[in-house]
Amino acid sequence: MIGSGSWATAICKMLLSNLQSLNWYLRNQKNIDQFRISGRNPSYLTSVQFDTSKINFTSDINEIVENSDVIFLAVPSAFIKPTLSGLKVSLKDKFVISAIKGLIPDENMIVGEWLTQKFDVQVDRIGVVSGPCHAEEVALERLSYLTIACQDTHLAREYARLLAGDFIKTTISDDIYGTEYSAVLKNIMAIAAGIFHGLGYGDNFQAVLVSNAIQEIKRFVDTVHPIARDIKSSAYLGDLLVTSYSQFSRNRTFGTMLGKGYSVKAAQAEMMMIAEGYYAVKSMHEINQYYQVHIPITEMVYNIIYAGGLPKVEARLLTEQLH
Repeated sequence: MIGSGSWATAICKMLLSNLQSLNWYLRNQKNIDQFRISGRNPSYLTSVQFDTSKINFTSDINEIVENSDVIFLAVPSAFIKPTLSGLKVSLKDKFVISAIKGLIPDENMIVGEWLTQKFDVQVDRIGVVSGPCHAEEVALERLSYLTIACQDTHLAREYARLLAGDFIKTTISDDIYGTEYSAVLKNIMAIAAGIFHGLGYGDNFQAVLVSNAIQEIKRFVDTVHPIARDIKSSAYLGDLLVTSYSQFSRNRTFGTMLGKGYSVKAAQAEMMMIAEGYYAVKSMHEINQYYQVHIPITEMVYNIIYAGGLPKVEARLLTEQLH
């Protein structure tokens, strides 16, 4: 595992129900020392108790990659480039599973594309974790469902078993492009849902917004990677619903603050956590300059965050386009 946040911690909780040992990279040695003493991540999901005798902690990223066959990436997309910048050990022969629901900043790529181009990882040795699964509910052991996507469905099934447990159900998919882009877009949609919530729009409107949001996601992923997929399945629609409605959704919380009049900087400072949609919407706006897909909800969020648009004005303009 490369990552130390709440989602990385939740995934390690899942994995350790099926594995005898796990290598875990934490950048901060002080956090490793505290983790070993308390048996808990000192910063995230602190209620989760771990048997640290099953965990090989390290602050050396080359050591963890050298000693692992399967690499889970669960770092916010904004930090994945600096996290891997010191990597000297090749990822080429590893199986790399991305649990990152964001795009690579400046590169405007999904994580799978970036791993292929930057680290020469073969496409069929890349997996994607998706689905409606908040880390906080994993910590509470509430029933959740995950989808593991890989072009090699045999490998997808093998690694899905590593995550499955009493409170985690898993399914597989071969749609790594669609699940990754959907995971990116649903964060933007959740910001939009939060903006409208902050502005005082009600449940009736939110239902219309989310109905239009899944149509927007379908238009985009079908354009970028036109294969047969069921957009109503939990990897797409389910993930959108939980991110748009849940109390645990960072993106919805961020959007709600914007709708209530917070500046972008003030909302980020108060949250002290990463809302992936903030970074994703700029990349999606730029990516869509090429594809020219009709994505009005995404453009509304972009206009508010990056183009100085007023939430009240931009929201009203969007309501004229929804149906």
